[in-house]
Amino acid sequence: MTGKPSMAEMEKFDKSKRKKTETQEKNPLPSKEAIEQEKQAGES
Repeated sequence: MTGKPSMAEMEKFDKSKRKKTETQEKNPLPSKEAIEQEKQAGES
């Protein structure tokens, strides 16, 4: 298998053979409330 697939290979690719995956956020950003609580905890 070489670097990039040719257009012919891309056209005959069967999308129905692909598996559906569920993405999950591994490290979500904190909410504004959580940030405010951290700021207040650091000030006191």
